Amino acid sequence: MQDVGKLAQVSAMTVSRVLKNDPGVSEATRERVFSAVDRLGYRRNETARSLRLGGSGMIGLVVTNLANPFYSRLALGVQEVATEFGFRVLLGNSAEQTDREPELVDDLVDHQVEGLIVVPAGSRQQHLAGAMRRVPVVLAARPPAGLDTDCVLVDDFHGAREATASLLADGHTRIAFLGNPPALYTGAERLRGFWAAHEEVGIEPDSGIIRQGLTDALTAERATRELIEGSDRPSALFCTNNRISQGAIRALYKAGTTIPIAGFDDFDLSDVLGLPLTIVSYDADEIGRQAARLLIGRLGHSDAEPPAARRITVPTRVVRHGAAPGADAGPAPTE
Repeated sequence: MQDVGKLAQVSAMTVSRVLKNDPGVSEATRERVFSAVDRLGYRRNETARSLRLGGSGMIGLVVTNLANPFYSRLALGVQEVATEFGFRVLLGNSAEQTDREPELVDDLVDHQVEGLIVVPAGSRQQHLAGAMRRVPVVLAARPPAGLDTDCVLVDDFHGAREATASLLADGHTRIAFLGNPPALYTGAERLRGFWAAHEEVGIEPDSGIIRQGLTDALTAERATRELIEGSDRPSALFCTNNRISQGAIRALYKAGTTIPIAGFDDFDLSDVLGLPLTIVSYDADEIGRQAARLLIGRLGHSDAEPPAARRITVPTRVVRHGAAPGADAGPAPTE
């Protein structure tokens, strides 16, 4: 501002008033200042300005896989609420690497974010305890492990139970389970819901057709192919996330067959594929919105004794697409 003022032959304070559109500045002075701004390529340092006013005006968000539409929607939800309250969002992607997450968290804190929203990559969260000594931290999609902090979760158990129950009601008694790593909270809760639905109708799931530790569409495709090529293949599949569902669909397509699939997370074109799909749907944006509201609420809390940790659960609903053949349905005709 001093450089702009020198070139425009005004004070730095006058430059500030012009940039703030102060109506008390004459048009001639305004033109000289903007001309100097253009010549020097001046841009106001918003980070320095925010720090001078008492904070950076930024919050950090760490997700595990930005390529997954779920995390993209979650980030949009965070952005929506952050913008409403005048905050900007710095985003980090851990790529589901537990050793990368602490570096991301430290880097965001070092960049003066006022708070953090984190989707933990694993169950070890000691590094977040260190961050919490400097800024508020809210967890999303997975609960705190040994931490006393706010979190926003999906109703994983009831969603999995309801979707599995719908397959059982169609007459399927051999439902394969295709799940992400069991160490993840979502994987464990969705397996628990899958198991509970079987117990409610007096059926014990066949452990021989339970596959866990699947990390992407490719591993899910391989697991599905092994299951359907076996001598006693399942009559339906339950998938714990959208990437696993997509991998299973690709395996069935390549094999020229169709069996019902129930899966967590909606995905593009799921309603027009013409396949018997049961989707556990929920508002991923709302997870981000709720997490951002919790965090900003912490930032605005000036009491010496902060409120107790809060947990919000976003509800699920089951949506059915395409036909829903029973357990005796055979392979789809091929051309």
